[in-house]
Amino acid sequence: MTSPSSHPLDTVFAALADPTRRAILTMLLEDDMAVTDVAHPFAMSLAAISKHLQVLADARLITQEKRGRVKWCKLEPDALRAASVWMQGFGQFDPVDLDAFERFLATELPDDPEI
Repeated sequence: MTSPSSHPLDTVFAALADPTRRAILTMLLEDDMAVTDVAHPFAMSLAAISKHLQVLADARLITQEKRGRVKWCKLEPDALRAASVWMQGFGQFDPVDLDAFERFLATELPDDPEI
């Protein structure tokens, strides 16, 4: 997919460019999953899902481990750290304190669901 001289961020952003791969990462936020379980919600072959998983593994966003006869996928917790640091360098992607934002909304928005 990438040449050996490519920057690791190129591989990460290329992997994130595909909506199927982003959906897989979202699924893996919950827990490790067997490849067949990852494939279940998608209308594509197991071979196609395996290719997506390989792209994610090449980008070091996930790891794959064989347990018995089953191949498991695991999200790498710090996988997006470098991309996040790079984006924060632009100053417009500062981390958002979601708890503080939720408290702000609770005080500013009326309780009436009709509004």
